[in-house]
Amino acid sequence: MLCNECGKNEARVHVTHIINGNKTESHMCEECAKKNQPFFNANFSMENLFSAMLNNSFNTAAYTTEKSCSKCGMTYEEFKNTGKFGCSDCIDAFKPRLMPVVENIQGYRSHNGKIPKRMGGSFKIQKDIEKLKTQLRYAVENEEYEKAARIRDEIRQMENNL
Repeated sequence: MLCNECGKNEARVHVTHIINGNKTESHMCEECAKKNQPFFNANFSMENLFSAMLNNSFNTAAYTTEKSCSKCGMTYEEFKNTGKFGCSDCIDAFKPRLMPVVENIQGYRSHNGKIPKRMGGSFKIQKDIEKLKTQLRYAVENEEYEKAARIRDEIRQMENNL
């Protein structure tokens, strides 16, 4: 595939933009990407990109108390500078500040992808129940009571199978 910008070199940088649900893709050679995209430079890495997103996504005045991880002691500021967690507990410690970034990147806050078969049927059933409960709330809000009753019965049946 050739570069969308110059049309000469092979496209090696592929960028997908999702804005308000509209997806557009750009395919560029490295030279055009460096010229046209401010975040593509000699120091580009996923860590730098994630760190830049964290720095630009939050109003630091809203977070006046510096919270640190209770297990390893890492502060949010240290995480922001390195782009790496100190331990697995850091995710929970910094969750309120991370979730808006995750939602911005993915478009949602929880995992919506495939569930590995090795996870077992009960995990899939629990996820299906969560989806049905969301549908149930929507049906009740829209006064679709017959649909809501069918969904309620389906949820009960699935819960009995657990």
